[in-house]
Amino acid sequence: MGINVWSYLAEYEAERADLLEAVDKVFSSGQLVHGASVRSFEAAFAEMHGRPHCVGVDNGTNALGLGLRALGVGPGDEVITVSNTAAPTIVAIDAVGATPVFVDVDPDTYLMDAGELSSSVTERTRCILPVHLYGQAVDMRAVRQVAQEFQLAVLEDCAQAHGARQAGQIVGSFGDAAAFSFYPTKVLGAYGDGGAVIVEHEEVAATLRRLRYYGMNEGRYYVVETPGFNSRLDEVQAEILLRKLGRLEQYISARRAIAETYDAAFTGTDLGLPKVVEGNEHVYYLYVVRHPARDEILRKLKDVGINLNVSYPWPVHTMAGFEHLERGIGTLPVTERLANEIFSLPMYPTLTVQDQGRVIDELLRILDRL
Repeated sequence: MGINVWSYLAEYEAERADLLEAVDKVFSSGQLVHGASVRSFEAAFAEMHGRPHCVGVDNGTNALGLGLRALGVGPGDEVITVSNTAAPTIVAIDAVGATPVFVDVDPDTYLMDAGELSSSVTERTRCILPVHLYGQAVDMRAVRQVAQEFQLAVLEDCAQAHGARQAGQIVGSFGDAAAFSFYPTKVLGAYGDGGAVIVEHEEVAATLRRLRYYGMNEGRYYVVETPGFNSRLDEVQAEILLRKLGRLEQYISARRAIAETYDAAFTGTDLGLPKVVEGNEHVYYLYVVRHPARDEILRKLKDVGINLNVSYPWPVHTMAGFEHLERGIGTLPVTERLANEIFSLPMYPTLTVQDQGRVIDELLRILDRL
């Protein structure tokens, strides 16, 4: 049997009764849109982050886009972020008419190099968008310091870091707003698409609620206050997420145990292992390693039925769809070098000890023969 970098099937078998009960609860409720499950999940997710407001939306990309709009970011503005990220981060910035301005990443953690932020601020800069990549936090003390100095908004991209912490503080509670994706692969994943934005201020939350529902105020439907979108969180997915939220720490513990197994197996090899920043609590959405012979390693693993992934093989600033941006190939040397060397080992809570062992044995064998 092959081993993939991610699978939900064993988790589904273990949680099947609860998940089907969640579906039946919604279907039997009499309200399939904007019902009790969405409200309950929003309240629980906001409480988890110590914020008063959570606004559920249809996916993580729109969580970012609506979050930017609610913070007042629009045409002519600049948003500082990274190119070593999933393309939706940049798609969301582009969708609101703003311009992404890229800073490079730290060569050890692959996270935003906060030391480049100040020099990237211009009179058009409106927002900093740090991406908590792979499961651990960007240096938010440094990000907030720059944001305060230049009076910029901060929108955290938490799509890959549900439950991660820095100095004891949970990610998503550092900025003015935080966007989450609940795509099925995530640490907290739905059985389909889903997203959310958590915020501190009622005015921003009210704007988000209008934007996700055509621009109408809830309770006064059919009257558009400002043009919006159809970006509601599905009631079924909300009920599933609410139930899975209670198991989030269990998922994280399982991921950390797998990471410890990988760490122990590959320490001392020439494989670059994940570096956890002091004070960070990594949740290992991905276990990203690094090797100059990456492509050869992936081919040889595939030959023995182990299918891995690269996050991400093409930095966003090198993509044809973003040729209009000022930074092209050669401008972000660390990001571009990493794109040729990084890859992800299988990482999901139900990955068996046997499959972990097989991945380790095959990869060690390949490394020994390079």
